[in-house]
Amino acid sequence: MFDLNVALAGLSDAFTLYNLLLVWFGVVLGQFVGAMPGTGPVMAMAIAIPFTFTLNPLPAIAFLIGVNKGGLVGGAIPAVLINTPGTPDAAATTLDGYPLTKKGKPEKATKMALYSSITGDAFSDVVLFTVSPLLAVVALKMGPLEIFALMVFAFSIISGLVGDSMAKGIASAALGLFCATVGLDPEASTPRFIFGIFELYDGLPLVSIALGMLAVAEILRRLSSMRGKITAAVELPRTQKKEDRRISWAEYWSCRYTMLRGSAIGTILGAIPGLDSSAAAFMSYATAKQTSKDPDSFGKGNIHGIAATEAANSSVSGANLIPLLTLGLPGNIAAALIISAFMIHGIQPGPLLFHEQGQLIYGLFGALMMANILNLITGQFGLRLWAKVIKAPESFIFSTALLLCIVGVYMATGGLTGVVIMFIFAIISYLMTAFGYSVIVFVIGFFLGERFELSLTQSLSVLDGNYALILDHPVALGLFALAIASAYWFGFRPMKKSKGKQQTAEETTS
Repeated sequence: MFDLNVALAGLSDAFTLYNLLLVWFGVVLGQFVGAMPGTGPVMAMAIAIPFTFTLNPLPAIAFLIGVNKGGLVGGAIPAVLINTPGTPDAAATTLDGYPLTKKGKPEKATKMALYSSITGDAFSDVVLFTVSPLLAVVALKMGPLEIFALMVFAFSIISGLVGDSMAKGIASAALGLFCATVGLDPEASTPRFIFGIFELYDGLPLVSIALGMLAVAEILRRLSSMRGKITAAVELPRTQKKEDRRISWAEYWSCRYTMLRGSAIGTILGAIPGLDSSAAAFMSYATAKQTSKDPDSFGKGNIHGIAATEAANSSVSGANLIPLLTLGLPGNIAAALIISAFMIHGIQPGPLLFHEQGQLIYGLFGALMMANILNLITGQFGLRLWAKVIKAPESFIFSTALLLCIVGVYMATGGLTGVVIMFIFAIISYLMTAFGYSVIVFVIGFFLGERFELSLTQSLSVLDGNYALILDHPVALGLFALAIASAYWFGFRPMKKSKGKQQTAEETTS
């Protein structure tokens, strides 16, 4: 139940000068790395996690949330200025952002991206504040069998939507679950797959896996393909009309329905585990174009195109925290990193979180509000400054990031074993990407592995060999049915369609 005293105590914990400065630093860092193509907030969050060990849980997680939110704004800057999205989320922003820059209106485009991003982010945060406590109450009524069925359903969606093949998605999830079995058995505390290395009794380090799979692999990939310095940059025109350098209230208000629709699309998709912000951005863009009175103007510098994409991809960030806080399921890779931060600080995300750590959760809600306001202020005054970041040489950026990864993992794990594991999984990530296997699904599978195994063993204990007892759990049956339906929809149905197209093509040629 909602407790006003707990909520007010959490908000008072959040609104301190110390937390304000940390969130602001996170926003600035996020916008900075978001403006550099190839890095992005996910890599910055992965590198920053080890350095938050000495902080209390609230400022540590608030700082990571600031990095994530700032990166969403920063990623739109190179997308608008040089047609190169700083983050995958901003890929759709290039469609109308860069054409507007070529028309000599780069500041108008970047400011529209900023305002619509903040609008979408605030919309999803309001939904998070109002929906999460209610969902947590519902989740508390779920037993181990329902939780296991829910995780199976989530894996079926994630495996089908992330990557090109559902079979490869399932294989990636299975590999992640297998790697999570290293260490002590959560039920009997029996050591498994430790090979005499006592550092592995607690399992593979979360920080080593996250940095190796996400950050180090990308850094090594970029360094191996580097051919000198980044040369792409845009000089902002010095002589511009005033109306070409700003977004008037009338222009912003004219995009209200576009932003509202994009925010709703992003919030709905963000609350479903496995759907990332790129899908929401392109879906919002397509919807805005179809409903526009002038669809031909899209792709030629229409601010409605920028508003649609940025509102959608930013609204995903708040909605991704809904399954994280209520069910313990990460909605995307950024949410998976936040889960690892929770676990590092001894906090288990899930339905009990609101009951056991209610003050912390409402403190995070306050940090989310601060991050939105600071994101707007920082972006408003820093757009021209962040645009210069893209001139930084790759050799400096990525070598420094690699050094930070090594130092961070060494500090977090207390030795070189964690660093070696990080590089091993960087190689695994590189090979998985080369062969079309999803690294994101692997990481989510690894993060959920221990809880997945524990819920499975508890479910088997509940059934006690009598599988007919599952009929007494209609919610679990429904979730298993949805998992089968999603496996068919995302796996077998596309295969049938492709076979049908091949047969039609063969008949036509013959």
